[in-house]
Amino acid sequence: MATEAHGAEEPGLVFHPMDQFMVKPLFGEGAVGIFTLTNVTLWMAVTVAAIFALLVLGTAGRATIPSRTQSIAELAYDFVRKMVEDVAGKDGLVFFPYIMTLFLFILFANMLGLLPMAFTTTSHIAVTAVLAMLVFLTVTIVGFVRHGAGFLSLFWVTSAPLPLRPVLALIEVISYFVRPVSHSIRLAGNMMAGHAVVKVFAAFAPMVILSTGIGLLVTPLSVLAIATIYALELLVAFIQAYVFTILTCVYLKDALHPHH
Repeated sequence: MATEAHGAEEPGLVFHPMDQFMVKPLFGEGAVGIFTLTNVTLWMAVTVAAIFALLVLGTAGRATIPSRTQSIAELAYDFVRKMVEDVAGKDGLVFFPYIMTLFLFILFANMLGLLPMAFTTTSHIAVTAVLAMLVFLTVTIVGFVRHGAGFLSLFWVTSAPLPLRPVLALIEVISYFVRPVSHSIRLAGNMMAGHAVVKVFAAFAPMVILSTGIGLLVTPLSVLAIATIYALELLVAFIQAYVFTILTCVYLKDALHPHH
């Protein structure tokens, strides 16, 4: 879009990679309140609808020879179930529905955000912080309900020399309460950075064409760069959903087996 650059009178090509993360009301303009329908709520609803379509509609037939959609749903089910069992143990399978929901919500939100004109809800710290805090509270409550005061043994490193144990206990307590911060920032930061890079590369070609006029040479290279970054973002979208989920399983393991 041709417009005037900030503080300049001559028109030029201006792009703002961070504009894609702005929260906007769906209807009208003005301030965004608690009950305002925004692009964030819209794409969260689309994410939930996509998960419903995969797990409910896609498996409704329960065919012996599964369709492609049913095969994907079964693959996701087996993948997450094995992750929970391998990391948290068999007694962690009671939390499988919750962890499965987390994985699919983050994965679909990441993937849908790569569609043109879409909005990546997991690029906002407000969304990822809520997910991380829910995990933190769930793990903490489960730990105290299952073990009572014995859950505090998680912070007492019995394998360390006695004089060092109080220092290590303080470090363990700090790292425990930092978990939701790192859990949320990692996901939001990776999704925001990746989408910003894609936007920069997408705007690079027209800027070079206008300034140098070598469009026939630059455009194919820019398209190749954008395709490469986009493919990398697809991989990152899956990896970040996997990392968030497996860390949840690790935290759950600490709550179920604090002495290990």
